[in-house]
Amino acid sequence: MGTYIARRIVLILPTIVLTGTLVFFIARMVPGSPVDAIIGENALSNQDRQALSEALGLDKPLPVAYVDWWGQTLSGNLGKSVITSTTVDAELRHRLPVSLELGLLGIGFSVLIGIPIGLIAAVKQDSPIDYILRSISIGFLSIPGFWIAILVIAIMATEFHVAPNFRYIPLSDDPIGNLKQFVTPALIIGLASSAAIMRMMRATMLDVVRQDYMQTARAKGLRARNVIFIHGLPNALIPVITIIGLNLATIVGGLVIFEQIYNLPGMGPYVLTAIEQRDYPVIQGVNLLIAFSIIFVNFMVDISYGALDPRIRYG
Repeated sequence: MGTYIARRIVLILPTIVLTGTLVFFIARMVPGSPVDAIIGENALSNQDRQALSEALGLDKPLPVAYVDWWGQTLSGNLGKSVITSTTVDAELRHRLPVSLELGLLGIGFSVLIGIPIGLIAAVKQDSPIDYILRSISIGFLSIPGFWIAILVIAIMATEFHVAPNFRYIPLSDDPIGNLKQFVTPALIIGLASSAAIMRMMRATMLDVVRQDYMQTARAKGLRARNVIFIHGLPNALIPVITIIGLNLATIVGGLVIFEQIYNLPGMGPYVLTAIEQRDYPVIQGVNLLIAFSIIFVNFMVDISYGALDPRIRYG
């Protein structure tokens, strides 16, 4: 198992370098510059613009800036915002827990909903329950999660005269109030993401129950519940874990919109403002952190493969 983990770590390193390189250059391909965001409608001479660029550290050639950025990043310094002069690290320390909480709750709901429903649909194959659950999953796959969020807010406000609390409640101040504030957006995120998990769970479980070892377990007189949960479920979960890992990227992307809708002070509003202002250090820092998080989750998915199926880690 140790050799398997070491191989996965070696494969991660070039991925991180390539991702960081793309983040750096794509941020600078966006039209405009932080200078334009700062001066706004004010007309400055070329000399003044050059002086402002030098003051912000934006006058360096692109290769030099690239090398300097990697040097800062590898030392644990994500730089300072060229607009507010605050360090990206300090902002992320405040905003990351908000996004992390919402994302973990969202993926938790998606797993708690998708796996049991997919299992039920497989066990009840071609029954009315199966058709209903499959139809619901297609609906969640087809309808954007942010549209459901806006619809829920509108219905609750107009029909029940209940509006969500748009004032952020820190977890340390009021855990119950914080959970109440997060549960609705997290549940909507989870419902939207659970559809793919449910469909994959159903498909893989149906494939597993037809295998010879499952037939042998039944022939030995084992209870149907034991056959499903002990012999079938661990093997059916391997492709499902892949979907869960892929769902993380979708959820992270959706957090930007959900945090805007529910006025949560996470990384979403921070990076959106940075994109509008062409704030390169913030764009690079946030995107690199998100990319690293996705890479880490996929690494954990690879490790879980080896834990669930010894043939993978010894292959």
